[in-house]
Amino acid sequence: MRNVSVLGCGWLGLPLAEALVRSGFSVKGSVTLVEKSDQLITLGIEPFLLILERGHVELSSPRFFESEVLIVNIPPRRVPDIETVFPEQIGQLIFLLEKYGIGKVIFVSSTSVYPDTGGFVVSEDSNLPPEKASGRALLKAEKMLMQNGRFKTTVLRFGGLIGPGRDPSRFLTRKKEIINGNVPVNLIHQEDCIRIILGLIENEEWGDVFNACGPVHPLKKEFYGLASAVSGIKAPTFEDTEQVPGHKIVDSSKLINRLNYRFKYPSPLDWLLQ
Repeated sequence: MRNVSVLGCGWLGLPLAEALVRSGFSVKGSVTLVEKSDQLITLGIEPFLLILERGHVELSSPRFFESEVLIVNIPPRRVPDIETVFPEQIGQLIFLLEKYGIGKVIFVSSTSVYPDTGGFVVSEDSNLPPEKASGRALLKAEKMLMQNGRFKTTVLRFGGLIGPGRDPSRFLTRKKEIINGNVPVNLIHQEDCIRIILGLIENEEWGDVFNACGPVHPLKKEFYGLASAVSGIKAPTFEDTEQVPGHKIVDSSKLINRLNYRFKYPSPLDWLLQ
C-alpha cells in the first residue's frame, strides 16, 4: 500500500504529506487555491484542486481519488449552522468515495466529541453526548463514514494540537480572564500526530476509533506557566481551587497498545523544555 491522498494540506496535512513522501509513498494532496499547487509540487506532492462547499463540489481531476488510502483532514469551520454544514460536506465526500472506489479512509477527528466530565477519564467506549456544536458535527461525520459499507474508515480523535506555528504564548496574550489552573490539558504534538497516522497505515488498522493524546496531562497552571517562562510573556492569572470542575482526561491507551506506540512528547512540557 504505497498510494495515499491527503484531503486538506494545511498545518497538519502538509507536513504529513511530506512525511509520507519521505516514507516512500506516492502522495496526492488537495488544495482549495490553485496558487498553493507549486508549494506541493516542490515537496514531491501531486496537487489537485478540491472544494467541498454547501451545494457545490469542484474537483480538478478524479485522479485524486486513485489511491488506496484517503486521509481526511478538514476540520469543521466555525459557522452558526456547523452541525448541518459539515455533515453535508462529508456527505459530498462520501459520494466521491463511492464513485471512485477508495477502499480505506483515515478521518482526523477531535476529542471535542467528548463532553467535559468533571475530571473523569474518557475512552473510545465512552458514550457521552458532545457539549460543543463542533463536537456534535464531528460525531455525525464519524458515524456517516464508519457506517458506510463501501469503504473502511478509521477515526483518529486528536487532542489539542501543539507544535510549530502553534506557540502557546499566543494563547497567553489573548487571555485576560482568570483561568482555573487545576484543570488538566489534553494535548498532542504535530510530530506525534504524523507518526501515529503513518503507524495506522503501516499496521493496517482499519475500521476502528482511536484517541490520540499525550499520556501525561499536566495542569493548565503548569503548562501555561512554563510557556510564559519560556516565551517571556506574562502568565495569565490562575484560580487555585482544589476541585477540577468539568474537564475530561483523554485516555489513549488503546492506540498505545495497538500500535506499541511511544510518544515523542508524552507531556506537552517535554516540547516546551526541548
